[in-house]
Amino acid sequence: MNPDHIARLDVLGIKTTGQMLSAGQTTRSRANLARRAGIPLEVVLELVKLSDLARLPGVKGIRARLYFEAGVDSVEKLAAYEPEALLTLTGEFVQRTGFAGIAPLPKEVSSTIDNALRMPKLVEW
Repeated sequence: MNPDHIARLDVLGIKTTGQMLSAGQTTRSRANLARRAGIPLEVVLELVKLSDLARLPGVKGIRARLYFEAGVDSVEKLAAYEPEALLTLTGEFVQRTGFAGIAPLPKEVSSTIDNALRMPKLVEW
């Protein structure tokens, strides 16, 4: 992420994933946040999606980024996957792109999907 964008959000008091989720729950609130911070709406949306994924136990930083980059950019999308399909998707993505991280193991994928199925929806897409 662009450090300038992070600094602009910091000035507005947004320093954590929880604060990012709270500030960007709706389409309207994300547009307002982008305007107030002076950063592109796409950046705000990306940060909200990464923050949404990071709510899942065991999904932080690099793992949230892997799911996001592979196209599974919300808790709801994760919940819709079968474990084998998610394993294949992430494994092939890491192989194809040289992503700076490893694909999740089968047990991790199953646990992540189970957690996503139980996670309440917080963000309006």
